[in-house]
Amino acid sequence: MMLRKRLTGLFVLAMLFAACGNKQSKVNSDQTLDSVDQSTNKANDTKVKNILFFGTSLTAGYGLDPTEAYPALIQNRIDSLKMPYKVINGGLSGETSAAGKSRISWLLKQPIDVFVLELGANDGLRGLPVAQTTKNLQSIIDSVKTKYPNVKMVMAGMQVPPNMGAKYAEDFKNIFPNLAKKNNMALVPFLLDKVGGVPKLNQEDGIHPTAEGDKILAENVWVILKDVLE
Repeated sequence: MMLRKRLTGLFVLAMLFAACGNKQSKVNSDQTLDSVDQSTNKANDTKVKNILFFGTSLTAGYGLDPTEAYPALIQNRIDSLKMPYKVINGGLSGETSAAGKSRISWLLKQPIDVFVLELGANDGLRGLPVAQTTKNLQSIIDSVKTKYPNVKMVMAGMQVPPNMGAKYAEDFKNIFPNLAKKNNMALVPFLLDKVGGVPKLNQEDGIHPTAEGDKILAENVWVILKDVLE
């Protein structure tokens, strides 16, 4: 009889341990599932945002491999910092501000969170009226703001050689800071800073940067853009 009671007691004790073990396993399993759910939710909450670079051959990377153009170099920087942004290169060789005004609506069909405007250089090289260029650029800015009111905007400043006349060169240079101030845009003072007029950093045409030159362009833009992305 005593042996039977002892065996029964051991059996009950074993069952209790088993029950506790199963309960603990369930708790651990539930915690693991909760962790997975939280990680999944966190990943879903990190939405990738689009940065549209809209401009001329300088943005398109004329004469370079697409991976050497400054927008692509900025994407590399963003990726290295694990920032949730995707660069869209909307550069087009030969683009004027008037042509850009006609083209922008097509590019705005995709969501845009940050807009970098690099247009006007071809207007300046052709000696087009400053007032006309200013009006076209403002129209582009208005289109972007209307479609995406919360968009963050960056203006890339440009300059032209003095062969168009000192007054034209000065008026043209002022287009960009004036529009940036008016529209609350971050300003890259001069996209081609440290590159323009430096033969070894430009291709044979003396206008478009080499791959080394575009690395400097990327840095000129990144110095301003990084604060916009934070």
